[in-house]
Amino acid sequence: MQSIIKTHDLTKRYKDLLAVNHLDLEIEDGEIFGLLGPNGAGKTTTVLMLSTVIKPTDGTATIGGYDVRKNPDNVRRLIGICFQEPKLLWVSTPWDVLNWHAKVCGLSTEERRDRVKQVLEDVNMWEYRRKKVHGLSGGMRKRVEVAKVLIQRPKIAFIDEPTAQIDVIGKHKIWDMIRELREEGSTIILATNELYEADILSDRVGIMHKGGLLVCNTPKKLKDSIPGGDTVSIRLEKEVPSTVLKKLESMKDVADVVALKPNDLRVYLNRVEEIVPKMMELLLKNKLPIESIHMSEPSLDDVFVHYTGLTIEEADTKSITKPPK
Repeated sequence: MQSIIKTHDLTKRYKDLLAVNHLDLEIEDGEIFGLLGPNGAGKTTTVLMLSTVIKPTDGTATIGGYDVRKNPDNVRRLIGICFQEPKLLWVSTPWDVLNWHAKVCGLSTEERRDRVKQVLEDVNMWEYRRKKVHGLSGGMRKRVEVAKVLIQRPKIAFIDEPTAQIDVIGKHKIWDMIRELREEGSTIILATNELYEADILSDRVGIMHKGGLLVCNTPKKLKDSIPGGDTVSIRLEKEVPSTVLKKLESMKDVADVVALKPNDLRVYLNRVEEIVPKMMELLLKNKLPIESIHMSEPSLDDVFVHYTGLTIEEADTKSITKPPK
């Protein structure tokens, strides 16, 4: 695929605070790219530079072939942005906000009416369409902010914390709409500190910490990069001989075998889907019937811990890269 976004040495400093640290990144046309990290990791600052809201201190980026420094107007014609904190007209209603946004995007009167109604229904805000924005809850205001991007259907959509303050049912609805937006041809940059959200939505994930990009790949490859990250728990009908344990330990991609009980094993390995059939073949060949087997793979939280030594929650509390307000 062709890259639609490229950054080179992209950097943002606030006095002695390095918010984004010499970022080199490529995002492919048509993908959902998850920018994952704790609060203060540099995700929002990166999004604001890519969307021309703030200027880089050093380096630059190209969006659809246009330089964010030299051709910001051309960049703005390609993009839409859902801000982390909703940017709404506080004297307006959701209907007014979205109708105005649709008008700015060039939709006709009929198109505006139909699309605004459809999107308000999709984000479960239709019955609140005439309610003053200042009277809405944080979650409702966030739904209206997300709806602005869904109204616009831009070539490139920057969506910062799309489901912050939104209930579980609403989250799933918005996730489906983000997928539909991509299916219609948009490239989506999803900045989030929600591990599950990044995992299920993203084609690739870039993990940021303290302003830098630690690692970037598909969620599966990131999980597979953890040595012995997959876990298999096996309960057998009888005790496992030491000779069989040694054979299990010597198998390719097996990092460790722990006998919790004589007939209860926990195996740490990589590429669980490839190795487990071979393990089962070995056990059955040695007349060791399997009572139960349970497989689990690492999460993106495990990936974050592997590369930083911290959980994402711990990194939240220790973050020092929050830009000044």
